[in-house]
Amino acid sequence: MSQRLAGKTALITAAGQGIGRACALAFAAEGASVIATDINLQTLETLNAETHITTRQLDVTDREAIHALAAELGALDILANIAGYVHLGSILACSEDDWDFSFTLNVRSMFRTIQAFLPAMLAAGGGSIINMASVASSLSGLPDRFIYGTTKAAIIGLTKSVARDFIAQGVRCNAICPGTVQTPSLDDRINAFDDPVEARKQFIARQPMGRLGTTAEIAAAAVYLASDDAAYTTGTAMVLDGGITL
Repeated sequence: MSQRLAGKTALITAAGQGIGRACALAFAAEGASVIATDINLQTLETLNAETHITTRQLDVTDREAIHALAAELGALDILANIAGYVHLGSILACSEDDWDFSFTLNVRSMFRTIQAFLPAMLAAGGGSIINMASVASSLSGLPDRFIYGTTKAAIIGLTKSVARDFIAQGVRCNAICPGTVQTPSLDDRINAFDDPVEARKQFIARQPMGRLGTTAEIAAAAVYLASDDAAYTTGTAMVLDGGITL
């Protein structure tokens, strides 16, 4: 590895599995000191033995817990907001509770973490904020992703607003917009179908490349955005989707 993140401190949410875990491993491999957080301590256990990674339980829907952790840790160089939830269905299948939960987990959590960690980041002279969005957003409408796409579009707006407000103070804020990525969460959604084999084929078929993305591919993009290689990059919505949006 090139040690592109040597000397940097990073906090990652939802780091217990999937994209968050891949980001934690990739950041650590590039030399960062990583605080890997997740609500589920069991999923974090596999990271405890990794070099440069410490684990902490964090519920990103808990404002007090977020601010307490921010006060404890002080300035970060990198904040990677990965936590999210995929609701299945059209607007007709979305209840008020579904709406509230999805916005709380997918959007309000990022509002809270950025608001909590940004002051120390600014005082230290800057940093990189990375928000996980999706191509199921303002970039492209996917079937049965009404509330998910709505929240992910909101993340892109949040990202651009933060980027613009603090561009002169050394803080960069970017979003990553993956297509369908092979994760434990995807497996759970596929296995919930009556015919999981056919469902997987359909998930794969909507990528013109003919395959699912990997968590390592998304993590590689996050490493770039976290590193000084991306010093001229802010307010972007980086698309990694196997061609869905073409």
